[in-house]
Amino acid sequence: MGPLTGTRVVEIAGIGPGPFCAMVLADMGAEVVRVDRPGRAMGDPDTPPADILNRGRRSIAVDLKDPAGVEVVLELIASADALIEGFRPGVMERLGLGPDVGLARNPRLVYGRMTGWGQTGPYAASAGHDINYIALAGSLAHLGRAGEPPTPPINLIGDFGGGGMLLAMGICAGLVEAGRSGQGQVVDAAMVDGAALLMTMIHAFGAMGLWTDERGTNMLDTGAHYYDVYECADGRYVSIGSIEPQFYAELLRLTGLEGEDLPWQQDKTHWAELKVRLASVFKAKTMHEWCQVMEGSDVCFAPVLTMSEAPGHPHNVERQTFTEVAGVTQPAPAPRFSRTPGAIRRPPPHAGQHTDEILAEAGVDKARVAALRQAGTVA
Repeated sequence: MGPLTGTRVVEIAGIGPGPFCAMVLADMGAEVVRVDRPGRAMGDPDTPPADILNRGRRSIAVDLKDPAGVEVVLELIASADALIEGFRPGVMERLGLGPDVGLARNPRLVYGRMTGWGQTGPYAASAGHDINYIALAGSLAHLGRAGEPPTPPINLIGDFGGGGMLLAMGICAGLVEAGRSGQGQVVDAAMVDGAALLMTMIHAFGAMGLWTDERGTNMLDTGAHYYDVYECADGRYVSIGSIEPQFYAELLRLTGLEGEDLPWQQDKTHWAELKVRLASVFKAKTMHEWCQVMEGSDVCFAPVLTMSEAPGHPHNVERQTFTEVAGVTQPAPAPRFSRTPGAIRRPPPHAGQHTDEILAEAGVDKARVAALRQAGTVA
């Protein structure tokens, strides 16, 4: 019984950040109905698909190019609290499912829109992906080492941090406001906006003279010797984040450098040579040996684990950071709630797996369901 139990969400199927937003809301207890496209043969219901981004919700397959299918979705919207869509600007309007139509059918609807560039602006109609959005937002330029090209951080910043996560927050905020005013609204979540927002602290550092545009020369971008990853004797890596003086002192103590006459920690002119010195020290032990030395200390340390290794680490095991559903190990719902914990309610659905029960709940009688099936409007 998560904190969003009783909240109904319609998700127009998409990829990446939209499904992630829907997953987060479903993990928190929302009843999310995913509107998939018909036409694909449904797999064995006892063998869920592997796409765990789609976990926690039910699926109805509807032909959105059929006016009768559009009407079906509008009937679902009529009793929903929120909607999620991730098409390019104008697509939902052309389908007859734009925010004006949705809000006319349900004035309390929180209409969540997920795009890369936003609903307006010179780039709005253009295709793009995470790498493009974070580039324009001023994020990508600062990721990477000095003298090397920018390094895309998978698609975490645009798609999921600045995109799906902020859309989920925007929808939750819209639901709170709708509860006070009785009126819904549109949430325009653009990945370029979200990626820019995530850089707020770095902009503050720049304003204070603590950050430059030269990549890989600053405290948090691998410029500093005390905030980086180091290779160990076995080719594995450990992460060090000893920013504060007391943590840096602990780093020097546990690496055996405490008694050496070293330059001041924050003297940037010596960062490169200090990094070479630390690199030679870390290369003397394996990752496991460094874990035995540093775990539990205030160095600000952790081994660099792969996503297949992380679920087995004792800290993650104790906190149940990962879970297994239908034989697939995956991240557990986050954040944690003391009284109304979130949960994965069901594994990912096959497209259209719950069509009949969703239509029945929406008040569609069996004869109409049969007619819609016969016409190929639903599947």
